[in-house]
Amino acid sequence: MKRPGPLLTLLAGLLLAVFMLTLNATTGTKNASSSYQEASPSATPQASPPATSTSPPSSPPPPSKSARPNADYAGRTDDNSSAVAVSLRGGKAIAYFCDGRSKESWLKGDVKDDGTMKLTGKHGAELTGTLKDGRSIRGTVDLGGQRYAFTADKAVKPSGLYRATATVRGAKLDGGWIVLPGGKQVGILDRDGKPAAAPAIDPETGTVTVDGQTLTASPVAP
Repeated sequence: MKRPGPLLTLLAGLLLAVFMLTLNATTGTKNASSSYQEASPSATPQASPPATSTSPPSSPPPPSKSARPNADYAGRTDDNSSAVAVSLRGGKAIAYFCDGRSKESWLKGDVKDDGTMKLTGKHGAELTGTLKDGRSIRGTVDLGGQRYAFTADKAVKPSGLYRATATVRGAKLDGGWIVLPGGKQVGILDRDGKPAAAPAIDPETGTVTVDGQTLTASPVAP
């Protein structure tokens, strides 16, 4: 029996190789190299941390109005010659300067947001003052060519500023009173333009007797 020749053997090997390639393509069988590549996980990008929103800076609160309280203040000048009272309401102020004998002045004006005030009265009278934490007023009064420095502390009724006007026996009366902390009173009663020391009022009721007639002095506010 003859052995197959080399050419026949080579041909048989080629046919076997073609058969194996055809079988791989038909069944989807993959070689080890391709299986390794597919098994390797693909690189995924690192997740970025969530963005944090930055809140805009809060706007500053509106200016406080505590520098302009509704309150009354009363005190004396530094030289102890006179008394000063100031009444504040809604950013307005009215003040009274009085020496208890013959010198007096009513003044009025506005109070600024920072607690400063410049009040004016007749004959060039002027009061300049500043509120100190709402507890007192420190300032000066210019009157009759003189300047009086003063401090007026917050007053608790019956301390404060009072006024009464009336006509008695044909005379026009205009009285002003400052009741100081502790109860002492300083006031002037003007009769037809002639000032003199005023009689004391009852601070609880405001009543006062003038020339035999009972008048009522009322608290003063702007």
